[in-house]
Amino acid sequence: MVTDRIQLHTKGVPAVDIPRIFNVTESAHRIHNPLTSEKLATLGAALRLEPETRVLDLGSGSGEMLCTWARDHAISGTGIDMSQLFTEQAKLRAEELGVADRVAFIHGDAAGHVAEEKVGVAACVGATWIGGGVAGTIELLAGSLRTGGIILIGEPYWLRSPPTEEVAKGCGAGSISDFLMLSELIASFGDLDYDVVEMVLANQDSWDRYEAAKWLTMRRWLDANPDDDFARDVRAQLRSEPERYATYTREYLGWGVFALMAR
Repeated sequence: MVTDRIQLHTKGVPAVDIPRIFNVTESAHRIHNPLTSEKLATLGAALRLEPETRVLDLGSGSGEMLCTWARDHAISGTGIDMSQLFTEQAKLRAEELGVADRVAFIHGDAAGHVAEEKVGVAACVGATWIGGGVAGTIELLAGSLRTGGIILIGEPYWLRSPPTEEVAKGCGAGSISDFLMLSELIASFGDLDYDVVEMVLANQDSWDRYEAAKWLTMRRWLDANPDDDFARDVRAQLRSEPERYATYTREYLGWGVFALMAR
């Protein structure tokens, strides 16, 4: 999920949230990126997480990574996300999996957040805009990381270079230069003086599950909310998204999570 932060003001108290369209389209998602639950489990196993490892997740969504890793690897951690809906879902998921004593979820803006206690894993999986891009987000995460810890970055990359700027925009990018090819992205981590020590990449099937699940969610929402002022926007997105995704994102855009350690 790639979003822009917005500010909402209620009774003079500023709060943060994401654009409403994401709260609608991804309301049934447990994972707000193109990883399946199986790939998320693969990532947790690949990191060889030790029990009691502390994990910080900036842009934690509905908390599936922290909750399942707390269950499967006995980690503890904190997640911060701008979506009030997703944060509440994360808390419910922690209760459901019996790990509410191990993980905490905070509704807030993760940009600039540094943990009071150093962590073994500092993650930003799909929200590198919080640091102004990959380099800035790595720098932000490093401020919370203990020596020898691991940074996790989730980021898109081009499967093949878009032939035109129009195609890049069809993939959700502002321009071709917004993303790199996979080899270039990996090289860029080295340029920042980090070793890439693991990676788990989305494939077409996991992309399909992430994107196509939104369409049924939108249709169900429209059926339940025909008179909502937002229905026109949701209907327009449902009408256009399947073709846009099949034409552009599915053909050109990759996505992965990369584990980094400072040299």
